[in-house]
Amino acid sequence: MVADLSGRKIDLSEREVGTEQPLDAELAREQAYLAESRAALTRMIDTARYRVATGAAIAGDRYTAETLGRMLRSQAKALAEEPDSPLYFGRLDFGDTPAAGDHRGERYYIGRRHITDPAGLPRVLDWRAPVSRAFYRASRGEPEGVAVRRRFGWHRVPDGPAQLTGFEDEPLTTSAARLAATEPADGLSRLVTAEIERPRIGPMRDIVATIQPEQDTLVRAELHESVCVQGAPGTGKTAVGLHRAAYLLYTYPRQLKRTGVLILGPNRAFLHYISAVLPALGEVDIAQHTVDELVDRHPVQAVDTAEAAAVKHDVRMAEVLRRALYSRIRAPEEALVVPDGSYRWRVSAEALRRILHEIRQADLPYGLGRERLRTRIVGRLQRHAETREAPGPGWVRRMSRCRPVNELLAGIWPAVRPEELVAELLGDPDLLAGAADGVLDARERAAIRWTVPRTAKRARWSAADLLLVDEVAGLIERPTGYGHIVVDEAQDLSPMQCRAVARRSTNGSLTVLGDLAQATSDWATRSWDEQMAHLGKPDASIVPLTVGFRVPASVVELSNRLLATLAVDVPPTRSLRHDGELRVDPVVDVDPATVAAVTAALRQPGSIAVICTDRRAPALTAALHHAGIASTTIDRPDAGTARVTVLPATLAKGLEYDHVIAVEPAEIVDAEPRGTHRLYVVLTRAVSRLDILHTRPLPAALVG
Repeated sequence: MVADLSGRKIDLSEREVGTEQPLDAELAREQAYLAESRAALTRMIDTARYRVATGAAIAGDRYTAETLGRMLRSQAKALAEEPDSPLYFGRLDFGDTPAAGDHRGERYYIGRRHITDPAGLPRVLDWRAPVSRAFYRASRGEPEGVAVRRRFGWHRVPDGPAQLTGFEDEPLTTSAARLAATEPADGLSRLVTAEIERPRIGPMRDIVATIQPEQDTLVRAELHESVCVQGAPGTGKTAVGLHRAAYLLYTYPRQLKRTGVLILGPNRAFLHYISAVLPALGEVDIAQHTVDELVDRHPVQAVDTAEAAAVKHDVRMAEVLRRALYSRIRAPEEALVVPDGSYRWRVSAEALRRILHEIRQADLPYGLGRERLRTRIVGRLQRHAETREAPGPGWVRRMSRCRPVNELLAGIWPAVRPEELVAELLGDPDLLAGAADGVLDARERAAIRWTVPRTAKRARWSAADLLLVDEVAGLIERPTGYGHIVVDEAQDLSPMQCRAVARRSTNGSLTVLGDLAQATSDWATRSWDEQMAHLGKPDASIVPLTVGFRVPASVVELSNRLLATLAVDVPPTRSLRHDGELRVDPVVDVDPATVAAVTAALRQPGSIAVICTDRRAPALTAALHHAGIASTTIDRPDAGTARVTVLPATLAKGLEYDHVIAVEPAEIVDAEPRGTHRLYVVLTRAVSRLDILHTRPLPAALVG
């Protein structure tokens, strides 16, 4: 049954069919439950804030006070996030059957976070709780003990709590044949459809109320599993990755609070767009970076040529750097002699070479191998000294740092700073030729060689140079890793960028999200198997998502025409949305045509994006300004709240807008080597309406 506060009712089941009085009474009961739940949440927030205020006073020492304060502040912040959003979106009524198990006859409300009453009894269950799984997975074929699934409709009002406007019941134990005539044609409930299609302005929202079964399977994958999602536009792949991060933090709090979770996005604009999702789900302590920020040891002050960048991003550079680093190790030619009072301890050159060989065979990080060599040498000295007397810890420390041992190490296994090695390699043609022999040809070596050699302190680093520095740093010492990393738009990562991510996930798992059809970088992958190998997870499952819930069918059908020209093996998207609008307009002048299109779009609700080439963006911004239409750009502080955004095509990836005005598709295609991929991205940013304005002929694949 679907009900709203106007008294309208649509019969979807045998439950509660009759007069409006029982319906009104049920709505009143739901509103009373909502009021009690809001009061319970207010008490929880007040209690958390009181604990923050008093936590320091009850701590035994300064460290404990800081740790406790940080934990309590995090809890209070998580509870207070989005206080006016709906407290819950669903209800589960379990039946009186064996399949219900321990939940027989129970009723649970499902929301974004756990809410308890003063006695500690749950009023709302977190969507990540085990019992909540049935809300997303239960079906008429497999009800999992659920008798009725209820979804709630909400109306969001400015500066006030969301208002409960109705509910929809889905009986799961009634014969499917009996209900087939009333089931929506697309298989989605009316409230789910309304939530998916709701216009939006500002950052991305969570999809916790509308997660579909195939998405939920990915979200609830185990922590040890690495998963790659090949997601077509509008299939919710980004949301799946973010919700999986939130689910894992809830399910494995001890492991992940210690090791952390990292979200990697393609650029800052994208990270800003998704920034509100995790706090809305109750998770406020998750790191969010770009790959460039991950390896940001120095400011970027130089720009590589296209050829140099391509070589530096190539996986072969890892072998060049490894050779350059380990070529510094030299076999000892003389014995080590260490004075110790009236004694002189000696380790022969043959013994030193044997120790060195054994450590090299262990394939340890360079820095760890160097310290292992020091330890083994001192151990040999200690065995000599034990013939006289047992040396203590102080003797061992003194021998470890004595001048002869330090000089030996400096000669056979020298300490190396990553920046120094990269600067020497790129600045010394002979060193580069030796390390790259048989790996890079003469032209490639010339492309990456610095024309003016510089020391590490005087170097002007490019973004690709910092990837090389990070590679060397990883060879010397393994970086601190994360328990789980979500990598979005992963199809555009180069092999060397993938290696930077893999180093930080050696003992953790990955959720890799992307779409090969949207690959636009010069080094983008054409194979997920190859990309997952570079990411260090060659055995990860690769799961396609092909059913779109956001992009309308008319837009999907148009953009699918481009797939045959993209030289990638991806299935076409199928959309469940049939309410979209598509207009393709040849125009004489795109500036006034864009102004007219934006003016018309402003008459309808939702966000608007004018997407064009980077070069054309300033002119269109000026045209809108002269017409009195306020607009913003994606990098401005008001980008999250403005209705109209002028968006360069190179920054469009991952973003969504209710109404997109794509200007001059042929220009977008011609602007870069993978311009057709970029156009595919641009067209699929529209989630309700798409206007295409052009003076030049459209790309051939779109004609017709």
